[in-house]
Amino acid sequence: MPIFSTYDETQLAYHLRGEGEPLICLPGGPMRASRYLGDLGGLSRVRQLVLLDLRGTGDSAAPEDTSTYRIDRLVEDVEALRAHLGLDRADLLGHSASGELAALYAARYPQRVRSLTLVTPATGTLGLPATDQDRKDAAALRAHEPWYPEAAAALAEIQAGRATPGTWAAIRPLTYGRWDAAAQAHAADSPGQKNALAASLYYPEAEPDARPVVAALRELRVPVLVLAGEYDGGPTPDRAAELAALFPAGEFAVQRGAGHFPWMDDPGAFVRTVTAFLDPAVSSVQAGGIRLAYRTWGDPAAPPVVLAHGRGGSGPDWTGIAEALAARHRVYALDFRGHGLSDWPGRYSFEFFRDDLHAFMEARNLAGATVIGHSMGGVAALLLAEREPALIGRLVVEDAPVLLPLDPPRPPAERPEGELGFDWQVVPSVDAQLNTPDPAVREDLGKITAPTLVVGGTRSHIDQEQLAWMAGQIPAARFVPVDAGHLVHDGNPEEFLAALRSFGIG
Repeated sequence: MPIFSTYDETQLAYHLRGEGEPLICLPGGPMRASRYLGDLGGLSRVRQLVLLDLRGTGDSAAPEDTSTYRIDRLVEDVEALRAHLGLDRADLLGHSASGELAALYAARYPQRVRSLTLVTPATGTLGLPATDQDRKDAAALRAHEPWYPEAAAALAEIQAGRATPGTWAAIRPLTYGRWDAAAQAHAADSPGQKNALAASLYYPEAEPDARPVVAALRELRVPVLVLAGEYDGGPTPDRAAELAALFPAGEFAVQRGAGHFPWMDDPGAFVRTVTAFLDPAVSSVQAGGIRLAYRTWGDPAAPPVVLAHGRGGSGPDWTGIAEALAARHRVYALDFRGHGLSDWPGRYSFEFFRDDLHAFMEARNLAGATVIGHSMGGVAALLLAEREPALIGRLVVEDAPVLLPLDPPRPPAERPEGELGFDWQVVPSVDAQLNTPDPAVREDLGKITAPTLVVGGTRSHIDQEQLAWMAGQIPAARFVPVDAGHLVHDGNPEEFLAALRSFGIG
């Protein structure tokens, strides 16, 4: 357990989880020991978490001067930790009450911040205090839960100024998306992890003027993520969105089904959202209510190309092709819903993937772009070209199923062991459509007006005669077979790129 000495010689402890680029993590509570953060749902697999025990909590020493427990005084402890770690600029994550602490640090030391991740942050000292009505409205979302009547009654008592240890305990279920055994154990640990005296002194007695801090945050030129839980009452998603709007480079995300501890409610969703934000090569866009992650290559002013991956894949599958096309194009490779770092909402179909592609192109103002889709992504692109003929400039369909009924049909697939880079529910959902496809998809091929190239893999499981037939149904299409398996652009990238060049791409 590493120890460092802060500005007043108080000895502070921090804990390291994982490897990679450091991410300084500030615990909330206020003044709760950092161990409740755990490994933040597995975020330690992609970043080294530096979990600070604030003074007087966990393994850190208590100060002689208790006035240093105040939030604005704690800022200097964060700066001392940054200097101790030898970081010129730090990535900083603050949860709950320490969301405010992280923001105050950024306001005071903007030149020392590389990114700011605010997880269900408190907002009062930032001029956006949560209200009693916020908490009532959030609680009402849980009215179907068996514990709700007791929690609602306890919340009313607290808001009436009659708080007791029992009422605080009764509202704990409101702070989790799932009040299961793990959540109950996590909540039960809270009292023993908090320094009650420090918590009582965390906020100044007189409400400070938030305007100077807000003014500084409006000038903060670093990426900022504000992550809210759908069921959280402090902050509600609306309040968190207001906070995100303060920052010039602010992003806002809501984790569905989550409360105040989103890494507990759905670790995968939490890690995907934060990982996408922290990776400078990844951007995200809200498209049709789904957060879609994507990567870009090439000159932003160059003609755009959108790459759509196949089932079980993700945007990085296109890296080699994207780098080759980037010499003359602005290339976008998205992760469809249920894949990679995008949201995994649990419901999937070719039509949903079509809608992802459509919403992404609209959100990025990519009307007229060339679209290259592999397999599942190719079907999504075909469906979009049928529905919105003017949206796609040129279309390349790589070894996509023609959506003729499978004979024999695919049997139920068995999920492989281990962690997957996509939501397994995609597989049975898509297989059901492959077994009994909508005939309108084939019947509407003639509606496609974009010049179209259909590329097949001669060693693929996809019937190449069917691909040639599909090309014949599209008015301005041609079929090119390539010596490759199903993943043509990976198995034979040279011939794939040559086919694109013959089509005027590259």
